[in-house]
Amino acid sequence: MSTTARSKVIVSGRVQGVGYRYFVQEQATRLGLTGFVSNLPNGDVELEAEGRGDALDKLVAYLRQGPPLSRVDSVQVSDPPALNDVSERFTVRY
Repeated sequence: MSTTARSKVIVSGRVQGVGYRYFVQEQATRLGLTGFVSNLPNGDVELEAEGRGDALDKLVAYLRQGPPLSRVDSVQVSDPPALNDVSERFTVRY
């Protein structure tokens, strides 16, 4: 049985206005993760995701690629303790 892990990620580059949040939501949902993704005022995107560690690793790999119109300059990952109380789905926050 896999233990639950959590990742907080900040993605920098051309990641707003190119469908990046919806790309993240699609990948996270497909991987069975819960959490959220949102735009930051400085042009970055932040997300917190929780689920299996291997699924989080796959999500980070997708984040480094991004959707076709994006340009990812950096992906900063931290691993805070799992909360085990995240919503039942992965959402886009506005």
